[in-house]
This record gives sequence, structure tokens and C-alpha cells, in this order.
Amino acid sequence: MERAVVLIIACAFIIYGITRNETAVVLNKAVNICLECIGIG
Repeated sequence: MERAVVLIIACAFIIYGITRNETAVVLNKAVNICLECIGIG
């Protein structure tokens, strides 16, 4: 029961982030971090 509640809350936050277009922000940050690690950015 407790796991189900946590899963539902996690899914709600994921959907909320997708509707706010946060996926683009996260992808942009990930690309910048990767470029810094290899020394390009």
C-alpha cells in the first residue's frame, strides 16, 4: 500500500514536470555537463 502511494505521487510529479516543459531544461543541463566533462564546453 505504501509503495503504491509513493508510485502514484512520483508519477504525478513526472507528469507535472512534463506539462511544464521541464524536460527541455533537464536535457539542456545534461548536455552542458557532458560537454564540460570532455572539455569542449
